[in-house]
Amino acid sequence: MNAASGSTATGTTATDSPASRPDTETGRYVGRFAPSPTGSLHLGSLVAALGSFLDARRHGGRWQVRMEDLDTPRVIRGCADQILRTLERFGFEWDGEVTWQSRHLERYAAALAELRTGHYTFECSCSRRLRAENEDRGYPGTCRDKPATPTPTATRFRVDERQSVTFQDRFQGPCQFDLRTMGDVVVRRRDGIFAYQLAVVVDDVAEGVTHVVRGADLLASTAWQVCLQRALGAPTPAYAHLPLIVEPDGAKLAKSRRSVPLDGQQSAPLLLAALELLRQSPPPGLELESPRGILEWSVAHWNPAAFRAIRALPAS
Repeated sequence: MNAASGSTATGTTATDSPASRPDTETGRYVGRFAPSPTGSLHLGSLVAALGSFLDARRHGGRWQVRMEDLDTPRVIRGCADQILRTLERFGFEWDGEVTWQSRHLERYAAALAELRTGHYTFECSCSRRLRAENEDRGYPGTCRDKPATPTPTATRFRVDERQSVTFQDRFQGPCQFDLRTMGDVVVRRRDGIFAYQLAVVVDDVAEGVTHVVRGADLLASTAWQVCLQRALGAPTPAYAHLPLIVEPDGAKLAKSRRSVPLDGQQSAPLLLAALELLRQSPPPGLELESPRGILEWSVAHWNPAAFRAIRALPAS
């Protein structure tokens, strides 16, 4: 890619400015919301969309929508259109055309070729079972020298196990991840599908994204993405991770009323519920406003300090 880097990353360290002002020297802010059409939006999705939208608009920036539809076996027909209509019913307006990962396979192929040329990758024949056994410890490097078995392979990005990645998250504060523990990440799956970690880095560069606001479940992935950005000569955006919405016992949202598809007829109360989860303290009477009216108030009163350094919040 060899993009001109506006990144603040040095070595394996990435930093960005405080949340109170735009990150880049020019004041540009390009944010995005990137759902996968593998299921309907739910309360957790709404919180992610809302947080990214409010942060972009508060900074006078652009808010783009990307449909992450690369995992074709899991894509549900008609789901992408449903997601877009849901966003509209909740008052969200995005800038520019919706982008679709499935229409830009050449981007990922070119980036993967560049990584291979730079000797950043290797082929891996490890089974799903072996990967699962090492999930908590990171990939053990079984195929770093050559594939362990003569079977179809995935492509992994080779990390420098001697280093860690440190960056300043705008919402979570200082973050550090040990690359030895995380291991080498898959960038092309065994079935030939380009993996999320590569695609998201390539897309953010191609679409000019300067600020990434998303859930804290993707916080660790930032370390791999910073490494990939440096290998590709790409800029590192400013990262900000919202608290992940979880069950009251701290578990991932289960199939309960908190994770059922969003009801467009209940857009106002659901927006207020999302604001309250983000500790934004909507005033009495705001429930009488339209979704767009609620969003206008929310942009004007956006206060990330209310959930600073909180990685998970229970849904009531």
